[in-house]
Amino acid sequence: MRLVSTRDSRNRATFAQAIRSGMAPGGGLWVPEPVPCFRDVQGLLALDFQARSAEILHRFLGDEFGRAEVEEAVASALNFPVPVARVRERIFALELFHGPTLAFKDFGARFLARMLALASRGDGRRRTVLTATSGDTGAAVASAFLGLPGFQVVVLYPAGRVSDLQERQFATLGDNVRTFAVEGSFDDCQALVKAAFGDAELAARLGLTSANSINVARLLAQVTYYFEAVARVGAAPVIAVPSGNFGNLYAGLLARRTGLPVKAFAVATNANATVPDFLETGVYRPRPSVATLSNAMDVGAPSNWERIHALFQGDLEAMRGALRHGSLTDEETLASLRDLHAGGYLSEPHAAVAHGVLARVLGPGETGVFLATAHPAKFRETLERGLGLRVPLPPALAAVKDRPVLSRTLPSAFAALREELL
Repeated sequence: MRLVSTRDSRNRATFAQAIRSGMAPGGGLWVPEPVPCFRDVQGLLALDFQARSAEILHRFLGDEFGRAEVEEAVASALNFPVPVARVRERIFALELFHGPTLAFKDFGARFLARMLALASRGDGRRRTVLTATSGDTGAAVASAFLGLPGFQVVVLYPAGRVSDLQERQFATLGDNVRTFAVEGSFDDCQALVKAAFGDAELAARLGLTSANSINVARLLAQVTYYFEAVARVGAAPVIAVPSGNFGNLYAGLLARRTGLPVKAFAVATNANATVPDFLETGVYRPRPSVATLSNAMDVGAPSNWERIHALFQGDLEAMRGALRHGSLTDEETLASLRDLHAGGYLSEPHAAVAHGVLARVLGPGETGVFLATAHPAKFRETLERGLGLRVPLPPALAAVKDRPVLSRTLPSAFAALREELL
């Protein structure tokens, strides 16, 4: 698979080179060019999830990795169920939270860890995996790389802006995982990561790579569950994607570009509505993020929008044709949670945003799917206040709730991060 930079198509890389480097030179992001077209989509949809996922990923990566290597990576990384729940007539939830850290980030992080180990075999280098998290990425990445020889993990997160349980999933592990509570927003954390990659000396010295959705391996793994959604509902659906940094939506658009029958995507955001505003006005205006109940989506300058813009070659009308959109306030998010619960489905704020937007944009006779990206118990305080019920903790969360947090506080200044990394 050939990858090119979103900022300069003359910058090219193999998949192995791209996942080791994280970002392209000059701050660009790696994208597949061209996107492969699958002419046997119906045959793929007839396979089970693991067999289909291995086949799809082998078609992307088969010129660099053997089929057995890809199959083994899929078998060990994507080894948990991907159920589809019927919420009401013609509306379904694709549940992506049945992995070890109870969030959709497990798909990309676990596959990335396995492929990065393969891509780095024999080079004798120790690598530092640097990632920013607005909620669930930190846990998924820390879990995927915990104890993996040759890798150190550094997680940056906005102090006070992730839930207590989210923090304890990644900030209590120790071993080869270091965590820093940054005095600022997720956008500040993301800016620190980009600054680190922009420091050529630092990146080379540490063998720096990223596990954020800027790393293309994560996005390829996420392509697989869009195929599962279509296989399970048996129609060309409208798929609502709760969107923060927009990697999840880009993966869905990649799946559609390969030939997957998806009628449209619904861009679902909270008050951080940079992209819905752009689709309305044609003016792209990144802004500082604001804190909401759906904290993992609190991103005012989404990195992966650059990939989506490149996929459509900047054609606004083509984007509008493929992307419906909407945003919810916190009050509307709670109303969506209550609506889901009244119908017998317990959800959490991010999926509730997707469900609420889907309800607005779904046309008569259309089938809708919204992505349920995290286990409801990860947001039990919000659910208990908003719905007036007690949410029991699953074993994976009960095991960490009383562990001491090992993070250090870090100012949102690159000099401070550089000093810590060195």
